[in-house]
Amino acid sequence: MTMGSAAVDGKLANDNAPETVGVGRYVEMEHDGGANTAKSRLSGLLWHGGSAYDAWFSCASNQVAQVLLTLPYSFSQLGMLSGILFQLFYGLMGSWTAYLISILYVEYRTRKEREKVEFRNHVIQWFEVLDGLLGRHWRNIGLAFNCTFLLFGSVIQLIACASNIYYINDKLDKRTWTYIFGACCATTVFIPSFHNYRIWSFLIGLVMTTYTAWYLAVASLVHGQVDGVKHSGPTKMVLYFTGATNILYTFGGHAVTVEIMHAMWRPQKFKAIYLMATLYVLTLTLPSAASVYWAFGDALLTHSNALALMPRTAWRDAAVVLMLIHQFITFGFACTPLYFVWEKLIGLHDCRSLCKRAAARLPVIVPIWFLAIIFPFFGPINSAVGSLLVSFSVYIIPALAHMITFRSAHARENAVEPPPRFVGRWTGTFVVNVFVVAWVLVVGFGFGGWASMTNFVHQIDTFGLFTKCYQCPAPPSTSPNATTAGAGLAPAPAPAPSSPGHFSGHQHRYHSHRL
Repeated sequence: MTMGSAAVDGKLANDNAPETVGVGRYVEMEHDGGANTAKSRLSGLLWHGGSAYDAWFSCASNQVAQVLLTLPYSFSQLGMLSGILFQLFYGLMGSWTAYLISILYVEYRTRKEREKVEFRNHVIQWFEVLDGLLGRHWRNIGLAFNCTFLLFGSVIQLIACASNIYYINDKLDKRTWTYIFGACCATTVFIPSFHNYRIWSFLIGLVMTTYTAWYLAVASLVHGQVDGVKHSGPTKMVLYFTGATNILYTFGGHAVTVEIMHAMWRPQKFKAIYLMATLYVLTLTLPSAASVYWAFGDALLTHSNALALMPRTAWRDAAVVLMLIHQFITFGFACTPLYFVWEKLIGLHDCRSLCKRAAARLPVIVPIWFLAIIFPFFGPINSAVGSLLVSFSVYIIPALAHMITFRSAHARENAVEPPPRFVGRWTGTFVVNVFVVAWVLVVGFGFGGWASMTNFVHQIDTFGLFTKCYQCPAPPSTSPNATTAGAGLAPAPAPAPSSPGHFSGHQHRYHSHRL
């Protein structure tokens, strides 16, 4: 039995011929001595990863994608205190449900291995875990929510690419940039599986996001507070719960948890990885969001992308470029599980030809591209996805699935990994799961769904579908109030407009159009 993914290129598989070694109830992949060539060592270093470190990089980078730029916007809706508390709260809750998913994966895989099921050319996914443990109805529910979430997660990354590059080059409108980056992101069809994100996970998980987060924090502190800065939030319920669901979305990035676990040589090490990744992400999101909100205050209500308020410098342009690369790779993270589902549907998941699989994956890109052009609402779309999809896919379904899987005494007695003592064993786990389901159902889906959809519909009513350049500066001849719309149904700021994305002279100015 091997932990290798079905998506490894045929030639790469020959260069790294695996043999399997039993490790308790698990298996561990090792390379035989014959494959220990310079080429295979380089391939292992840059390409073919499955260690705990690779999983940590993937989890961290998958959490902190473009939401890093929208969290200051959420702080302006929530206020400083609520923004910090919601990040800590949802970070802990997200780590808990990721733990539940890992336990269910291990339970499913162990049962299948006892039945002598091979996973040599097959990548286990979340809906298959639900199918094996709870039946086809749970499989269908999990598949629907997860695929829809990943679909819109990919859409959000594509929108973010167009939104960010505009602050470097505004000669093209954002819709045109969406066309261009849609074509660029289509090249992710050539990345076989999560095994092959080693160098990319390292770069985007450790270097790119770290630079961008600390750039936002330092640049805001150095710039100081704008003249007449106000910190009014929270002012309206619709704003408050819209901001809260954006943070719910931030720490709900484990829709690809099972695929990341399956790419590990030893998935039993995953249990604490997501928590450690969350702690690292908090060191990026809390300082950056708090600093930007401190500096710009209520101006963020009309600027959902924090980069729009940053002074135009080489440091800011570097952050934009790094985030573009980050979002390109995160697009691949979100799309890869969709590629797997599509391959299984059309019967090509076991195909060893990378070119055939890449060609077969292209139809997955088309609806993502199309939806990004229809709904280019950077910021508000995060909250809508968080409340309607992430709430179920990432929080409610895993908690319910864990309770139902281990509802009988027999299942609890034979569990592969029973809950630890510090959470109160089975009773404590059940109580926590009930709380997660109730909280997310009422606050995340209920109030959050109402607020985020109210805001989302307002974007459509104001800008319309297929808008050419959402959140772009108003032309000089246009009244500053002509394009007000916004991110929170709040009045447009009073100061006069300036050139896009930077301040000039000693007067601190920002866009008067609503973002």
